[in-house]
Amino acid sequence: MPAFASLTFDLSVLDAHRQRMLAAGLSEVAISGHLRALRFVIEGGDTMIPEASIEPVSSLPFSSGLEKYTDAGRQALERTAVIKLNGGLGTGMGLSGAKSLLAVRSGKTFLDLIAAQVLALRRRTGTEIPIVLMNSDRTRQDSLTVLAKYPELAGPVPLDFLQHKVPRVDLETGAPVEWPDAPHLEWCPPGHGDLYAALQSSGMLECLRDQGIRYAFVSNADNLGGVLDPSILGWLAAEKLPFVMEVARRTVADKKGGHLAVREGRLTLRESAQCPESDRHFFQDIKRHHFFNTNNLWLDLEALARLSFEGFDLPVIQNEKAVDPNASDGPRCLQLESAMGSAVERFDGAKAICVPRDRFCPVKSTNDLLVIGSDAYQKTEEGRIQAVDPEAELSREVVLDPRFYGLLDDFRLRFPSGAPSLRECRRLEVVGDFRFGKGVRLVGNVYLENDGEEAEFIPDGARIVGEV
Repeated sequence: MPAFASLTFDLSVLDAHRQRMLAAGLSEVAISGHLRALRFVIEGGDTMIPEASIEPVSSLPFSSGLEKYTDAGRQALERTAVIKLNGGLGTGMGLSGAKSLLAVRSGKTFLDLIAAQVLALRRRTGTEIPIVLMNSDRTRQDSLTVLAKYPELAGPVPLDFLQHKVPRVDLETGAPVEWPDAPHLEWCPPGHGDLYAALQSSGMLECLRDQGIRYAFVSNADNLGGVLDPSILGWLAAEKLPFVMEVARRTVADKKGGHLAVREGRLTLRESAQCPESDRHFFQDIKRHHFFNTNNLWLDLEALARLSFEGFDLPVIQNEKAVDPNASDGPRCLQLESAMGSAVERFDGAKAICVPRDRFCPVKSTNDLLVIGSDAYQKTEEGRIQAVDPEAELSREVVLDPRFYGLLDDFRLRFPSGAPSLRECRRLEVVGDFRFGKGVRLVGNVYLENDGEEAEFIPDGARIVGEV
């Protein structure tokens, strides 16, 4: 049931949101988009996508069949930009700044590796492909400081633009949240679906087009598998496609993530928050819904510029949160968001392409960070991080006790010499407090438990073999 189904619609609520956003200097594009979403929810608009309204996607073309488009992609490189979504904070791991500033391997951050990827691509192709970050207020300064280490990245296209922010919504009244003790808690990002409006209102869309840029490859900054692929670019350009979404086959590990479907004859994206509880078993059925969105997208910027942003509303996602994340029993609020992949439904002629799993390599937790930093992954000359054994990676599972490893400082304390060898490890579960020495090697299915109050030390060079 929509959160505001019981409220009587009151225009003063909308005006309160408008005045809050005007006072913060937000653009009319941002304000009108937020107010449309808010009005939709307050008036009882359904933000759910029930199973009965969609059909599974039975098959898709594979990127491995696009080799014939590689030359067209190389020709389109001079008209292409790489956009990285960089507004995310690593709050789930105890960070207060950009997750992309987290050291991933050998002291290199996500942004260091992204810069290396773009510079390697420039050297290989002899082009000056621009890199552009979509930052938030809280990630901008530190992220641009990192990119300043690479002056060759500078060019006529600015290195970043800002995503919007919107008021969090009081769950009882619909009014903007008031939290004077910590004013930043009154605001939230409107989801990465804000990409399109932010491109327009920031002037970045116009700037890119003025510089002759027609195409954009978009991916998350924490996905080091998301690199520009000339064959997909060539397919986009040669077939005059307005929008392409990269998807991968779902595994059991992906059953809770958003999936691709068909609604009223068009591709659509259904996120977990858009699935009614009664349909949850359908949502998690990977044999029914085969493909998940990697959040690697390809855009024809000319097609985007032709769209009316007044009619570009993306499906609204409601996320209920505690106003203060450190006080879960305190007042609740609603964040109105959208997913950028849901634009697949808005572009006539949009397509999806099934890509190898190694194009999706995100870090969402310290569990992921341990695996990416281990010898189960390798860094290529292009700066890409990929699994040594992609097939094994589909079934590898790491579960670290969140009490001792969930926050980054605690994680680093327990792995002072870096990740143990995981190349031969299929499953690792750690319960309790362990400190890992240098050169530790884990094999098979390893279960470690320490129910004592003192940390247990695993010595340098230890080899621990579980069930194989």
